[in-house]
Amino acid sequence: MKKLAQNFDEGEILGVGIGAPGQVDPEGGVKYPPNFPGWTVVYLAKEVGKITGLKTIVDNDANVAAIGEAKFGAGKEHPNFIMVTLGTGIGGGIIIGGKIYRGPTGGAGEIGHVTINFNGPKCNCGNYGCAEAYVGQKYLSSWVAEELKANSNSKIIELISGDLSKIEPYIISLAAEQGDEFAINVWKKTGFYVGVMLASVMNLFDITVAIIGGGVAKAGKILFDSINETVKSRALKPIAEKAIVIPAMLGNKAGILGAGALAFEELTYTSV
Repeated sequence: MKKLAQNFDEGEILGVGIGAPGQVDPEGGVKYPPNFPGWTVVYLAKEVGKITGLKTIVDNDANVAAIGEAKFGAGKEHPNFIMVTLGTGIGGGIIIGGKIYRGPTGGAGEIGHVTINFNGPKCNCGNYGCAEAYVGQKYLSSWVAEELKANSNSKIIELISGDLSKIEPYIISLAAEQGDEFAINVWKKTGFYVGVMLASVMNLFDITVAIIGGGVAKAGKILFDSINETVKSRALKPIAEKAIVIPAMLGNKAGILGAGALAFEELTYTSV
């Protein structure tokens, strides 16, 4: 019998679950992911199914992370929450009544493309002033590099040996941990932008819990304090009084576990 992965026999594998960036339609088509230049519509489920010979389920990467946290992580005690992944882009998943909300075209939860400044910079999606255009990792590194020109005493300069191309969230966090005021303010400002975005989304859906994951979220307490403070100052009072913003528990495993759970439940005819 054919061995597919880690000593599993072919008949023991039910199917494949995938989390992909961009909007994903019910047929597993990934549509115009902003951070994948050149992609238009790719029917990923069909193509992977051809290669593996297995039934394949595809959903948005932030959606599967939300499913993972809902089933196995920080969302287990919260039937309603907003999942935000802070990485190359800003992904979002909306859990309502313990189930992912996708919308009729599969595009619900694109939180990173909430406009926080209508006169802001152009985003990869084509819009202007999206939250992602301020705190997506690429944009974050870019504006930190620009601001460092006027903050040459920052510890970040030393940590990257003066090479601005090496700026990444991990480096900014290291500098902040060493008391670097500029780096601390970077995370406070980032938290402000995320909080502005979240306050609008919480008001829209009447959801008071947000779970934050992704590489940028590893900035920790400075970032989360800023997000929470901004949400509580900007959300409608009944929501602000109950609003909490907490870190995800599963790290990079959230998407893996969520995609696996999604495939299992979809292919055994139960709903997620």
